Amino acid sequence: MAQQYIATDPRTGLEVQVTGEFPGEPDDRVRIARTTNLFTRLMATILSTENDTERRERFKAVETQLEVADALVRGDMPEVQRLFRETLHHAGVTDDQLAELERQLRDQLAAAGTELPDIFGGPIIPPLGSLDAEPPAGANDDRPAELDDPDRTEGTPPPEEPRPPA
Repeated sequence: MAQQYIATDPRTGLEVQVTGEFPGEPDDRVRIARTTNLFTRLMATILSTENDTERRERFKAVETQLEVADALVRGDMPEVQRLFRETLHHAGVTDDQLAELERQLRDQLAAAGTELPDIFGGPIIPPLGSLDAEPPAGANDDRPAELDDPDRTEGTPPPEEPRPPA
């Protein structure tokens, strides 16, 4: 049976209702409530913006950030890269400026004795639209190593870490 969580913004009375099958885990339920409350407050703030142009820009900014969050949660790094590039282009940053920024950052990190991971898609940021649709093999494998234990059966929790005596 579907469950429901309703959040109401006290300043504006805006109400957001989330309906679905929710996990039974208490921490998940807390996260559902907190996320719904935050979304409700955010929508109320944007909707209370009197200037039409400013309100639309705020909606666009939030939409983009939610798209980035969704892509990050799914592990879709090409989409994250595309969205960041699109946002920077909208702000007036060119591909040449992005490439120069990346070069400078890599130089500074190299001078400090470290490296910049290829989060930008390679040594130089590729042009918009040129990213592969599929991430490289293993790019989405962010599972904890203990889940790869061949003696562990699916559905059993990983062994607990030893705890110091109280």
